[in-house]
Amino acid sequence: MTQAPWRSATLILIAAAVVLGLSMGIRQSFGLFLAPMTEFHAIGRGEFGLAIAVQNLLWGAITPFVGMLAERYGTGRFIALGGIIYVAGLLLMTLPDTFLAVHVGAGVFVGFAVAAAGFPLVLAAVARVVSPQRRSIMLGLASAGGSVGQFLLLPGSQELIDWLSWQDALLVLAGLAFLIVPLSAALAGKPATAGGPQQSLRQALREAGGHSGFRLLTLGFFVCGFHVAFVSTHLPGYIVACGLDPLIGATALGIVGFFNIIGGVGAGWLGQRFPQKNVLAMIYLGRAIVIAIFLAGPKTELAVWLFSAAFGLLWLSTVPLTSALIGQIFGPRYMATLFGIVLFSHQVGAFFGAWLGGLSYDIYGDYDLVWYVSIALGVFAALLHWPIADKPLRQEQHA
Repeated sequence: MTQAPWRSATLILIAAAVVLGLSMGIRQSFGLFLAPMTEFHAIGRGEFGLAIAVQNLLWGAITPFVGMLAERYGTGRFIALGGIIYVAGLLLMTLPDTFLAVHVGAGVFVGFAVAAAGFPLVLAAVARVVSPQRRSIMLGLASAGGSVGQFLLLPGSQELIDWLSWQDALLVLAGLAFLIVPLSAALAGKPATAGGPQQSLRQALREAGGHSGFRLLTLGFFVCGFHVAFVSTHLPGYIVACGLDPLIGATALGIVGFFNIIGGVGAGWLGQRFPQKNVLAMIYLGRAIVIAIFLAGPKTELAVWLFSAAFGLLWLSTVPLTSALIGQIFGPRYMATLFGIVLFSHQVGAFFGAWLGGLSYDIYGDYDLVWYVSIALGVFAALLHWPIADKPLRQEQHA
């Protein structure tokens, strides 16, 4: 691949961080719209949760195919398409029609958009321009951009809702989402092909499918999706149900985003010094412990801040490690596709996390059951990652 002179590795890293900040930050703010949108449309939280669950499931199902196309035709154009669809989905969410607003806008359109402008394509663009030795930390820095967006956009979105209205807040977010389109130019390109025999996509898929480590990573990422979708969608509602101010819920998710800036970069740094699979195992175990402590203690404002900070350190810190581990084992050639497949498992978990959270509240009037399931899944994921075989299958060359 011939890289344009203006597209330096630093510029690509910055563009990747900003795109992920917008793509992840905007969708993470949807939990703040749960109360006003369900009240406006006179629907249950379970229905809103189902729309977010569909979004997550579509995001995961479409990502591998977008990755395949991007590896053939270039990432930039698909990231730009994701930005355009993102804007359309947010605009649909402002309409008074319940089905279009909630299920098509928040569910289908945003699901398609994040598939094209999310982690696999963006991180693959970064992985192509850095050496294997620096890949973990660089992916951690790019992934942290998603947390910067969450940290800034969540409290900002709540202020917009309070100051204007939830419809006008969505219009502002649509304007921000459009910035993904010009930023995509810096992330354009396709994987380089070296001389000699080339592995086909079919061969790469067969190789990954037969690798026990790839299967364990895929199962473990299900748990990450369950945790993230449940907390991002229902933590604000849980905090309100505990008798605290709604602004505390918005701020809590912002704190999660801020501390994941530290967690994402820290995870990338640790992944260069210790086996990435072991760091991942400790992250999942840490999530289970943090949730258990939060549930056992009193629900005060201070408890929410401490939980948000601790969980934020573990939030998306799995992403740079999981993507780097895929690149380490299989190389960067088909990283977007392979990480897209692993991400599909993540999004299946996210489907159940978002949906079951709302369903639990509608049936039992609380979220306790899903919190307990989250603890058990964290322990399960920790056990999955220890036996992963992480040796590279081939020698990687980097210019």
